[in-house]
Amino acid sequence: MPSEIIRTEYSEIMQKSFIDYSMSVILARAVPDVRDGLKPVQRRTLYDMYELKVDYNKPYKKSARIVGDTMGKYHPHGDSSIYEALVVMTQDFKKSLPLVDGHGNFGSIEGDGAAAMRYTEARLAKVAQEVYLGDLDKNVVDFVPNYDETEKEPEVLPVRVPNILINGSDGIAVGMVTSIPQHNLGEVIDGVIAYMKDPDINTAQMLKIIPGPDFPTGGIITNKDDLLEIYSTGVGKIKIRGKAEIEKIKGGKEQIVITEIPYPMIGANIGKFLNDIYSLVESKKTNDITDISNQSSKDGMRIIVELRKGADAQNVLNLLYKKTRLEDTFGVNMLAVADGKPETLGIVPIIRHHVNFQYELCTRKYTHLLGKEREKKEIQEGLIKACDVIDLIIEILRGSKDVKQAKACLVEGITEGIKFKSEQSKKDAALLKFTERQAQAILDMRLHRLIGLEIEALRGDYAETMQKIADYTKILESRAEMAKVIIKDLQAIKKEYARERRTVIDNVEEAVVEEKPIEEIDVAVLIDRFAYARVVDMPTFERNKEAAETESKKIIFCKNIDKICLFTDDGDMHAIKVLSLPFGKFRDKGQPIDTAEKGSKIDLTKQNLIFADSMANIIQSRLLFGTKQSMIKVVEGAEFDVTRKQIAATKLADDDKVICVGKLNPGSSVVMQSAKDMFLRIEGDTIPEKKKTAVGVRGMKLGKGDELINIYILGEGENVDVKVKDKTVSIGRLHIASRDTKGVKK
Repeated sequence: MPSEIIRTEYSEIMQKSFIDYSMSVILARAVPDVRDGLKPVQRRTLYDMYELKVDYNKPYKKSARIVGDTMGKYHPHGDSSIYEALVVMTQDFKKSLPLVDGHGNFGSIEGDGAAAMRYTEARLAKVAQEVYLGDLDKNVVDFVPNYDETEKEPEVLPVRVPNILINGSDGIAVGMVTSIPQHNLGEVIDGVIAYMKDPDINTAQMLKIIPGPDFPTGGIITNKDDLLEIYSTGVGKIKIRGKAEIEKIKGGKEQIVITEIPYPMIGANIGKFLNDIYSLVESKKTNDITDISNQSSKDGMRIIVELRKGADAQNVLNLLYKKTRLEDTFGVNMLAVADGKPETLGIVPIIRHHVNFQYELCTRKYTHLLGKEREKKEIQEGLIKACDVIDLIIEILRGSKDVKQAKACLVEGITEGIKFKSEQSKKDAALLKFTERQAQAILDMRLHRLIGLEIEALRGDYAETMQKIADYTKILESRAEMAKVIIKDLQAIKKEYARERRTVIDNVEEAVVEEKPIEEIDVAVLIDRFAYARVVDMPTFERNKEAAETESKKIIFCKNIDKICLFTDDGDMHAIKVLSLPFGKFRDKGQPIDTAEKGSKIDLTKQNLIFADSMANIIQSRLLFGTKQSMIKVVEGAEFDVTRKQIAATKLADDDKVICVGKLNPGSSVVMQSAKDMFLRIEGDTIPEKKKTAVGVRGMKLGKGDELINIYILGEGENVDVKVKDKTVSIGRLHIASRDTKGVKK
């Protein structure tokens, strides 16, 4: 088979492929359609349930059956995404208007996952069946082939309310994200009706009808004045607070009871919120909280924060707003697929698209219904006419050899081959001109239809059909009449499904916390060999001094408001607030040092801790740095007085490591020891002072393959004995030599 090689630029192929992929993700997965407010997976799941006839008033069906059917027919992207979409559509804490009625464990507001799909059952919610899928049988939307062209699926569902506003949406596509808040059904319907009556309505006027989001978790929106710009542009940030009350309890104490949470807090963030409160207590940000308990149940949210007697409850509540997710932000980006392309829309354009869609649905619906009524009219007229000449028709039927002959006579007046009782009957039969549809209805007619009452009922049905034809024609010929029908339908939906607003919208001043000054005390920071750190006060340390010195790898004496500085062998310094470390009893386990300060990347499982001291002590000292490649320098401690949590304390050459950081006092000497037992003692004052960003100077000439293993700092007259193989070297008695020499062999 001949093949053709097409030569093209690689960049062009990549660009085209990436754009195709991006548009596929945007249009076919992540971004909802502005018309029905649904993503493809949601739309396909609901349509499959409609096809399976899992109606709201019928028994539940296994979720696995629904998911499998949806995946096999319409959504070949894996069962997990379909089941996740099904689960979310059942959760009343995530959706203002749940579209699926779930039976079984479909998760909780606290982030518990749903049970496996083989255990749960589901059926359509009444609102989904009546408002979202009700007109699918009336040719109101186009159907398109599914992924393998063996089935047809609706391009969009005939949703009669702006679902994109009512249930909101969120999704991450390629290069764009959508995040649409949820709104109150009744208010949104009123907004649609207002737009239909006045298409020139502006955003400010619309916000008087739809004042803002209405989240299923309630809460308080605190930046009401920002909503006009957000709903004009479709982009912005909404600040939400949880609803909390201060209650008095016995013993003269008070407690904060949280009954509503910000919408972004649902799920695992509730647990994180409780942990954040624990952290406030552990870090001594507040001493007023004595206990926290989550007493939430199926009846609603109830988180209790108990306070000590005499605590300022309002100040503690403000602290929770400032330091935890009890006050959170909902990022708005009202991105939707409109006219086949993604577009960020304000609230009025969204409603405009919805209303245009409703007019389209209404036109197609009543065109379909008008056609059906006209067909019915044709048949009714034929039956009424047949009743007037029923004797002749019976004579034709009795005289015909087969149905085809009888039908030909009824439609075309062909009488050949038919036996008539008289010539007049034959002439009358030749004059019959029924339509094909009328003739078939006559042939299918049962004899009981000839009863007098039945004939009267037929005439009544005909009058009713004529009235419907007149009504439908009037609706189709007048946009004003069509608007009345749409508005009447919306009002009926509002009456049945609307509920009270849950979210309060107001302008609330920012929470102000009066932070009490922390009492300054002397403490000891204990770091054990497993890199766990804890803080104890000095009386506690003194009582347990022997055990502390035995069990701790490092002990740092400082103030509780100070920082500790940790120098590692990779040349970094990590500054950690003492207040970030757990303060308590001597036998408390402590906390891993690498998790104490957010943003710090210290990892003592991969880095060696060379030196540690308080920031207050370091900035008043001169620090000696030494590396295994014998590079040394002195740095003023003030250079390490920085606000950053991690800095480079010294510059290192490739494959070099810091082996010494220590305080160098005037008159001290420095002794360097190499792996090959070479020692060099020099005066500390001969080591040049450098910046922390410098490499330093060579301290000792090393032989081939040799490196420094220890550097000792000796005070004036001080001596240290060092074991070298089978002998002891008193390094304080070594002759003082010049820097950058070989030293002596020991």
